[in-house]
Amino acid sequence: MEPGLERWAYGALWAALAGSLALRAARRAPGPGRGLVVPLALLAGLQSLCRACLPLPLGLALAAAAACLLLWWASPRRLLPVAGRAVLVTGCDSGFGQATARHLDAMGFRVFASVLDPQGAGAQELRRSCSPMLTLLQMDLTKPEDIQRVLQHIQEHTNSTGLWGLVNNAGFNDTIADAELSPLGKFRTCMEVNFFGSLELTKGLLPLLRTAGGRIVTVSSPAGDLPFPCLAAYGASKAALSLLMDTFRSELQPWGVKVSLILPGYYKTGTTCDPAFWNLQKQRLVASLPRELLQAYGEDYVEEINRQFIQFMKVAVEDLSAVVNSITDGLLAANPAVRYYPGQGLGLMYFIHRYLPYFVRDLFLKGFFINPKLPRALRQEHHDDTKK
Repeated sequence: MEPGLERWAYGALWAALAGSLALRAARRAPGPGRGLVVPLALLAGLQSLCRACLPLPLGLALAAAAACLLLWWASPRRLLPVAGRAVLVTGCDSGFGQATARHLDAMGFRVFASVLDPQGAGAQELRRSCSPMLTLLQMDLTKPEDIQRVLQHIQEHTNSTGLWGLVNNAGFNDTIADAELSPLGKFRTCMEVNFFGSLELTKGLLPLLRTAGGRIVTVSSPAGDLPFPCLAAYGASKAALSLLMDTFRSELQPWGVKVSLILPGYYKTGTTCDPAFWNLQKQRLVASLPRELLQAYGEDYVEEINRQFIQFMKVAVEDLSAVVNSITDGLLAANPAVRYYPGQGLGLMYFIHRYLPYFVRDLFLKGFFINPKLPRALRQEHHDDTKK
């Protein structure tokens, strides 16, 4: 086969692909974008193999089929109409919840937004920036009476139409420390808010969600899939939450209720990037540790963990739109994704977690997130002092 003809044929394929992608981008369809760097790189690699190993007709046909698959994958999702749909969003005092409630209200949803403090700055901001259609509801997910009050309110106001969407966003974490250093009470609080509260609320709303054939969109965390250092309490609760929602997804399919998980990267929300908050939590943790445990690890060990975490959170992304768009897609796409991964670097992180040896995964997470120093009892200077 003539090399010139081969170059022309594959060049025409790439030109057609580039034109199609440019046309789709010009339409600016709503919904979360998909990263194209990796798919395009894979397509280029496949094309090289086709040119090297296959005759032109067969190789071109295979590359064209792969290009069509890429175009299908990159296509914007078909979104359902908003009119008449009601959604409950939890944890709207700040962060993802507040941004999502504001966005859904602007789209025309009837939004019920739960907050911890109805007189707080977050609630006041929603009152100021949103339409009269948005309803603020006070709810603490650790208090069954609060959950029941919200369930009754939602039932009274959506009984005839059902509830289209539940966005489980509210979450809790205030401890950055090894599992051994984290008080049991912190594990219980994380489970109460992140798992049991969301479970009770979701179960209570299922009759309304089944009536509407609606959606459940839950904000979980990569910390529920990967063993991030010093996030045991938070990660364990998010792992339980993710598995619960995967189970709901399977069980609710016959009812037409679709369930999606959002696993965001590192974003600036609430107190997550406030050094004063984390320094206070570190001081409280050190004061609560038994004397023997503090001696074994050393106060400087806890100090270093806190320092590294505060340093890491300086790179947190302030623009929450990727997460808000993913939540919106989960609520409105005709065929929403089971999992959304808004944020940079998550593809590499999950690839390392799934396909590389455990020691590589552990080294990566320590290098990327927190790499604790040796506990005091394991340091050479401690052994030298003990001998003296």
